[in-house]
Formats: sequence, structure tokens, C-alpha cells
Amino acid sequence: MQSLQDKASEWSGVAAADAFAIDEVNVFEALGGTPQPFVDLSTNFYTRVYEDEEEWFREIFSGSKKEDAIQNQYEFLVQRMGGPPLFSQRRGHPALIGRHRPFPVTHRAAERWLHHMQQALETTESINPDTKPKMMNFFRHTAYFLVAGNEMTRQMQSVPPCKHATSKPAE
Repeated sequence: MQSLQDKASEWSGVAAADAFAIDEVNVFEALGGTPQPFVDLSTNFYTRVYEDEEEWFREIFSGSKKEDAIQNQYEFLVQRMGGPPLFSQRRGHPALIGRHRPFPVTHRAAERWLHHMQQALETTESINPDTKPKMMNFFRHTAYFLVAGNEMTRQMQSVPPCKHATSKPAE
């Protein structure tokens, strides 16, 4: 059985080594050691998402306030890219697949998400040009990791319970 990381690499076209090149240098420190570049990126990104021309895509985010989405994303990015554990301190373990379970994380949605992230990354001036391709590889791979996780979760939910399963514990 193919691992989620392998599926993410296959579907995204980004090898795991390229996706995790962000770990070869502390991106947080390389961008000045402050959360601001990640706040800028997340604000830029979610402004695009919440103004997306495609209703089906905007609908994915309709249950969240824009300010909360921005905060969750920038805190996760700060933490994942070498900064303080802001996300975990406030929300617990990132558990990306579990946290994205309520959303339709499909190939189509991933591509639309990546479209906005690419544009946001390109236009966020507080992120240096050398770091942008590494971050985009991470985003592309991670988006498809979530697609693979979503598909795995749906498959597990459609499998009937084992006929030998019992509802009461053995004595």
C-alpha cells in the first residue's frame, strides 16, 4: 500500500526531499525571526480565498471567520518553518489531516488553494525570492498530502465493520 507521503509526491509532482527542503534552513530565522512575513502571506492568501470568484471554493471556508483562518495559518507556518510553537500552544498538535476532515479536500480544491497560495507567495514582499520556491514545494506537497488523507479517511469510513467485532469488551 502506498504511503500518504508517496501519494502526495506522486499527485503533487514534488518529491518529499524537495517538499521538506524547508527543513534544511530555519525559514523563520531566514525571514527575519518574526511572524510578520507569515502574517503577511496568510492575510494575502485568505483575502484571495474569501474573494474567490468560484462559489464552490468560497463555500469551503464559509464556516470560518477570515481573521481566525489567517491566525491559524500563520501560527502553523511560523511553527512549521522553525519559529515558536504558536499554533500548538493555542490549539494543540497541528494534526493536519484531522483538522481538515470536515472540508472537501479534493484534487480540484487543492489546485484552487494552490493557485491562491502561489499568487499570495509571489506578491508577499516580506518573503525573499530564494525562499519562495521552497515554500511553494512544501505547500504543493502538503496540499496533496491532505487530499490523500481525505481519501484514506473516506475509504475507512466506507468499510463495514469486521463481522467478528464485538460491541462489548471481552471478560
